[in-house]
Parts: sequence; C-alpha cells; structure tokens
Amino acid sequence: MTDTADTLPASPFLGLPAAVPADGLDAGVAAHYGNPMIEQRKLAGGQAIVDLSHRGVLSVTGPDRRSWLNSMTSQALDRLAPGESSETLVLDATGRVEYDVRVFDDGVTTWLLLEAQELPGLKAWLERMKFMLRVEIADESENYATVGTMAPDAAALDALKLPVAAPNTIPLVWTDPWSAVVAGGWQYAAADGHPASAWHWHEVLVPRTELAGLAERVRSGELAVAGTLALEALRIAAWRPRLALEGDEKTIPHELDWLRSAVHLNKGCYRGQETVAKVHNLGHPPRRLVMLHLDGSDTILPVHGDEVLAEKVRPETEAEWKVVGQITSAAIHHELGPIALAVVKRAVPVSIQLEVHAHGEKVAAAQEAIVPTDAGAEANIPRLPRLGARTH
Repeated sequence: MTDTADTLPASPFLGLPAAVPADGLDAGVAAHYGNPMIEQRKLAGGQAIVDLSHRGVLSVTGPDRRSWLNSMTSQALDRLAPGESSETLVLDATGRVEYDVRVFDDGVTTWLLLEAQELPGLKAWLERMKFMLRVEIADESENYATVGTMAPDAAALDALKLPVAAPNTIPLVWTDPWSAVVAGGWQYAAADGHPASAWHWHEVLVPRTELAGLAERVRSGELAVAGTLALEALRIAAWRPRLALEGDEKTIPHELDWLRSAVHLNKGCYRGQETVAKVHNLGHPPRRLVMLHLDGSDTILPVHGDEVLAEKVRPETEAEWKVVGQITSAAIHHELGPIALAVVKRAVPVSIQLEVHAHGEKVAAAQEAIVPTDAGAEANIPRLPRLGARTH
C-alpha cells in the first residue's frame, strides 16, 4: 500500500536556511532550523509554527458521518458541534489501539487528522465499514497541509495570520483536548500539577498551495518557525502520547492514560469497549506510561526501543538488573534537560532505581509516574468471602 507521505510534494520549509530534514516518522519536514532550544522556547510561547505538512488528512461527508464514526470508535462523536475538536481511538476486538485520530467537524464535513503512515490503513478500514450508510471518505492530504502552533488563546492564534482553510465557512483549527480531562473521560495521573495544563496545542489546516507563502514569511523574519525536535520535547514534557511512538501491537488506552482525552466511558457500544470497561472497572493495565528524567552528564540521549532496566535486590545476593520496559520517545527539553517517555511493567515500583541502555552505555533515570501502579479497578467491588470460610 502506498504511503501517503511518499506522494506529497516536498515541503517548501525544507528550503529555508539551516533547515535540517527529519528522518523516520517525521521524514518530509524539518527536524530543526539551526537552534532547537531557541525554537522550542518560541514554540512554547506561542510565537512559532511547526511545519507538519507530512501528516495525513481525511474528510468524511454525508448526513450519517458523525453517528457512523461514533458507533465504531472510543469517543462520543454523534453530537460533535460545528467547530468542536475531539480525539478518538479505533480499537480492535480485544481493546488494543489500532489508530489514534484527531477529529474536527465544520458542520458539513468531519475532518480526521492522523499520521500519514496510518492513513491508507484507516481509509481502507472505513471504506469496508460503510455498508449502506450515507457517508463518503476522501484523502485530502494533497489539498490541505497541517501547521502546528502552541498559541495560548484565539488572539495569539489570530496574530500569526495563518491562511486557515475554511471550505464550509468554519476555520479548520483542531484544538487538542489533552489539556484537560474531557467529559466522560478519566485521568489516572495525579490531578495536582499535571503538565498538560500548559499544553495549548492546535493543528491548523491550510491550503497546500499556501505553504510556499508561509515559508517566505519565515524567510523574511515576519514569522518564527520551529522543527519537530522542539515539538517532541514539549509533547514529552506534557505527557502527551503519540501512538506511532508510545504504542505497539499490545497497547490498550489505559496504559497511556488515554481515557483522559480519547475515551468516553458512558457512550454506547463500539469495538473493544468490553476491554476498556473491564480493565477500568475491575482490572489493571499490564503496563504503564512513565516519564524519565535522564542523567545528562554524558550527553547520551536514548532512542525509541532502548531498554529500561530496574535494579532487583535479592537477600544475600548481588543486585540484578532486569528489563522492565522500553523507551518510546526522548528529547532534550529547554528547561528539564534530557527527558523521555517509557512504557514499563505495571508492578515496577515508582521509587525503584532505573537505568536505560542507550548506544552501548548505561544512563541513570529517575521515574515520574504518569499512570500509577494501582490504575484501574475503579468499581471498588467488595471481595466476597470464600465458600466455607469462617465469618465469625
């Protein structure tokens, strides 16, 4: 199947001075433009944009579009109002996450924003699920490009003067719901001090023909730009999961605290709902997301897939180091220094010493819990006494 990213024209932002192309998942746009730390500060302050024109865009039209999407995915979308943003997950029958989709409706069309690599698979699945419903699906990636910004409010967003697309009069601006727990959602992370409160992320759709003009505004100094390295550092610091990095074939939403923004616990049936409800009410997720503060003395930054180990001390024996998880994302933050997200086994104590094996070296890591070890089992059903057990 053709990768959508391979069919898109080269981004004009790659022609800017000092632009360094990204590789891997973000190939097709710039990783940075010469100074990632300055770019990161400007992005965090809402003064810069990020070229995400390698991302995919799907449109869904037709009178049944919202109820149809609602019936198949984890979020309540049937009453999504024009101009409202949401996030939803496509799960398999066992509750494992297959797709993470950013959703926006303009009153006529529902727009689905996602990784370009995931677009062909999701589009094919949606086509198979149409049956006799009045919906039409189209790949709009060649017509619309995604531009990201951390503008803290509408006035700051307007000040950037972006050529926002509005084919049905409502500007196509998706606002990330991660900044607060959505209606029907649930947060496993501690309520106090959650870094998402400072995460003011927007993804703006602009006509792809306008990208060259945006790049010229950057070249002239009128507009500031940041690369994907800056965005990733801020995302990690906000504990914001990205399925293509934090997820794998076993991921369930609870492990990444995704009930916070992408799951409605009280909506009707959808594929995978039984697992969502059972783990949340009666069980515990087998793994959990943590943030790691890394020792930066050797300037070694781990990469996706590097092993995370925990020290296991047995009585009267030397300490052993056991693999308990893996790095999913890592970056150098302009204030926190080297940080990473990792998925580890649920039972790993929060206080235990961790280390990361990266580039043949051992890097000490301090753990900050995102999903706690006791996440789940929220129904608090009392345990019944065993048959025959004495009760007095």
